[in-house]
Amino acid sequence: MAYFDPLNKFYKSVTGAVSEGEKVVFRVRGDFSFCNLIVLRDGDTHKNAFSMDKKGDFFEKEISFSCGLYNYAFAVDNGAYIGLGENYSGKLFPEFVGFQLSVYAEDYVTPDWLTGGVIYQIFPDRFNIGDKDKTVGSGKVLRKDTFGTPHFEPDAQGKVLNNDFFGGDFKGIECKLDYLSSLGVTAVYLNPIFKAYSNHRYDTGDYESIDEFLGGEEGFKSLISEGEKRGIKFIIDGVFNHTGDDSVYFNKYGTYDSVGAFQSEKSRYYKWYKFIEYPEIYESWWGISILPALDKTNPDYVDFITGENGIIEKYTEMGIGGWRLDVVDELPDEFVKKIRRALKRINNNAVLIGEVWEDASNKVSYGVRREYFLGNELDSVMNYPLKDAIIDFVINGNAKRLEYVIKEQIDHYPSCALNLLMNILSTHDTFRLISAVGDANVSGKTKAELSQIKLTGNELEIAKKRVKIAALLQYTLYGVPSLYYGDEIGMQGYSDPLNRAFFKWNEIDEDLLSFYKSLGALRKNYSVFMGGDIDIKLVSDGFFSFKRADLNCELFVAVNVGKKPKTLLFEGELTDVLSGKNVKDQLTLNTYEFAVLIHE
Repeated sequence: MAYFDPLNKFYKSVTGAVSEGEKVVFRVRGDFSFCNLIVLRDGDTHKNAFSMDKKGDFFEKEISFSCGLYNYAFAVDNGAYIGLGENYSGKLFPEFVGFQLSVYAEDYVTPDWLTGGVIYQIFPDRFNIGDKDKTVGSGKVLRKDTFGTPHFEPDAQGKVLNNDFFGGDFKGIECKLDYLSSLGVTAVYLNPIFKAYSNHRYDTGDYESIDEFLGGEEGFKSLISEGEKRGIKFIIDGVFNHTGDDSVYFNKYGTYDSVGAFQSEKSRYYKWYKFIEYPEIYESWWGISILPALDKTNPDYVDFITGENGIIEKYTEMGIGGWRLDVVDELPDEFVKKIRRALKRINNNAVLIGEVWEDASNKVSYGVRREYFLGNELDSVMNYPLKDAIIDFVINGNAKRLEYVIKEQIDHYPSCALNLLMNILSTHDTFRLISAVGDANVSGKTKAELSQIKLTGNELEIAKKRVKIAALLQYTLYGVPSLYYGDEIGMQGYSDPLNRAFFKWNEIDEDLLSFYKSLGALRKNYSVFMGGDIDIKLVSDGFFSFKRADLNCELFVAVNVGKKPKTLLFEGELTDVLSGKNVKDQLTLNTYEFAVLIHE
């Protein structure tokens, strides 16, 4: 019998990733004659063995590491190894099956202002209209049916132009800042705001110009100022992997006065791109020709973004709270490091968040192991693995998967990054939350068919119950919840652009809205969400519970999506902080019921 648990401080004295040079004590219990700690540094083939000292009924070894990514296991009798088991604790294997250990730079810190807060994501064209007197340029459509379905059909050439605009702008957001405050919002993540052809603006036209349709630079500065008065900062989208073909830099259609890369090999911007057969064939993002890919190793381009008076400095100096890097796994590590240095020399407390869909601590992109959390790159990432596990849990009751993902992330990430993980449940790239957890049959459906699907009646009521439990987990686990605009009022929508409709101010689900406001207040009222410990308690099919604790208080969270009631036994009287009800000695949760309990 052997036992090791990387999340129990008796067995591993530091939970999660460790700092370079930090002493870590490993302990293993088991009835065997010897135990060696076996360490394999990422990229190496040679394993290092460290003899562990016998201390009664366990073996012990204190050790420190240099910066990098490692795997470790324990060699014991008969050539066996204690490695990572399926329940995230030690298990005997005939071969090396390692636990992961991330070791980050000793000076790695993340911003403290976002910890314990709430992020709200806004697709700028679709939230609220402040200035109704505006026009769009040639080839674009200004929608008058504010709450209509975004255009999704391709044109005669088979392209979806994304050229319909509903008129959302900075002034509209500014008018709703008090609404955002009522949700407990402390940061707003804005999809791209730079001048561009499309409504999503991921086809950047000019990094140096904020789109006048949104209110331009002055409108953005006003929004930052008004947000500051309410304790709300703005995180903007940095799309530095590609531009639009209709841009100052590429200028395929001659829209701009500049000489673009497409127009002349003598253009300053020619070497910013990679042409295969000039000028018509060039590298682009995922082969989408309207998004020519930038050469992120070109010194002139890199300096334009990260150098003195570059793009990062320009907008950070305006007072933004930070940047979210689009498709960061397409950006070389050295480029990301330069972005971080440019950001931090202007404001060390600004946040840098990356779009990563997998475990960011061991991500491999284009054959290269990424270094996002070794201390010189990101502060946080969008938490897609947790999103998927939570949604799977509320639909299918898969508590074991949720437990594993939580333990894995606690074990893999530096605590300062774990507390800043951008916990999403839906975004502009995914189904809206209520649609994702609904029971509508969407498999194989076209966008035209998806546009006609709407949850109603009992299906809608079940989906709402699932949304509440998903959101409760999102708001009470580690990290920072990120609420996609309109999810709090029950907006529906499947694949983009159906998930990017205008905020339905005329169709608010007051019950859901009230619930989200209570979650925002919960995070504000209890210090455990600033980084308190997480201790997973009872886990079974459809049931999940855990404790959040710091020196000030303990909160016990329990949710039930199973088909059977679940009864919790405890001693004394507790208060459910969401309902205000007192419960004594026991609490029974029926299907789709939940509780957040505290000793008052």
